[in-house]
Amino acid sequence: HRALRPEAYGGLVHYTKTVAASYPLHSDVLNSQALAGIFEKNNGTYFLPIAFPEGSPTHPSYGSGHATVAGACVTVLKAFFNTDNVAFPNPMVSAPDGLSLTSYTGADAGQITLTGELNKLANNIAQARNIAGLHWRSDATQAILLGEAVAISILRDQKHTYNETFSGFTFTKFDGETITI
Repeated sequence: HRALRPEAYGGLVHYTKTVAASYPLHSDVLNSQALAGIFEKNNGTYFLPIAFPEGSPTHPSYGSGHATVAGACVTVLKAFFNTDNVAFPNPMVSAPDGLSLTSYTGADAGQITLTGELNKLANNIAQARNIAGLHWRSDATQAILLGEAVAISILRDQKHTYNETFSGFTFTKFDGETITI
């Protein structure tokens, strides 16, 4: 759970490549063609370029807080609303000019559900932090599942507080398993 952030790993690479320090990094990393591109674009450093000038937070990378919250929020939405059976009859995408909408005609157009779109939303939130250079992919994928587990635990507790007759929450988890709480 105390994983080094990508930015800090970039520091290890930089100091090893410039012989300012020596860290036990695999030769596949140190000899990667990608490093030449980073060195050229970064004006002579191997530091990992990230989206935020202030750098990464100082706490460890694993797991991603944003992904945990996304997993929990999406799980609660799926539990409270019957999202599995909500299909989009006419899915739309933006036109090439970005100024209007046009019908989506992909092979999966008839299979798009609210559950799938909510899962996609959780993943987009989680993966954006990876794209920014703040997390590893495993930070996001595992934290979404952690958020789901937290939400399921809360829903189990809440179920027992309802005065009305209640048969439980039924929804599809991120792994495709349908559960009833």
